[in-house]
Amino acid sequence: MILNDLIKGNKEFRNSKKFIKLESELEDLVKNGQKPEVLFIGCSDSRVTPDLMLNSKPGDMFILRNVGNFVPPYKHDEDYHGSAAAIEYAVAVLKVKHIIVCGHSHCGACKSLYEDIPDTKSLIHVKTWLKLGAKAKERTLKNKKFNTQEEMFRATERNSIRYQLDNLLTYPDVKRLLQEGGIKVHGWYYDIKTAKIDYYDKSDDKFKPLSEFTYEA
Repeated sequence: MILNDLIKGNKEFRNSKKFIKLESELEDLVKNGQKPEVLFIGCSDSRVTPDLMLNSKPGDMFILRNVGNFVPPYKHDEDYHGSAAAIEYAVAVLKVKHIIVCGHSHCGACKSLYEDIPDTKSLIHVKTWLKLGAKAKERTLKNKKFNTQEEMFRATERNSIRYQLDNLLTYPDVKRLLQEGGIKVHGWYYDIKTAKIDYYDKSDDKFKPLSEFTYEA
């Protein structure tokens, strides 16, 4: 898709029935501000489209996307922490009720964990960022429950979700609210090819079809 297609797409959207149906809701969001109940942490991968795959509308989700849908552990210093700032804002200011860490199949970040990233200025931040997937790689290689390289990558993607959820609990407000019942944390795995989603059942340490998940408010 080239830039002209995006420009044309915006024009078509503004003239579409879909926009007309949303127009009053968008006006309300502008007037009263956003009040999303969900923080969605997903990958920057262009094949992952949160609003499309979940059929959500503007205002439904506060979305954080980064390479690998990684969650950096809580660390207070004077550096710039974009992902951490988004998590804190969603929890402390927007007061979301749910946090979803959504990994996906054929993730380039997880695959890169098995590649040699050169020490160059062009990739210095990428190489550092990928350290957040190290534990997922270690668990995958330790368990060795795969027969092919592709199975290893799929296992790594799921294991990464497990550890990103652990990192999420290093944030004081997230941990406190989870203990108090004021927030729920979820791990999801999205299959790009089929659009099916599995959820992480921590009690069984397994991923199960989201269609079988039941939530009681």
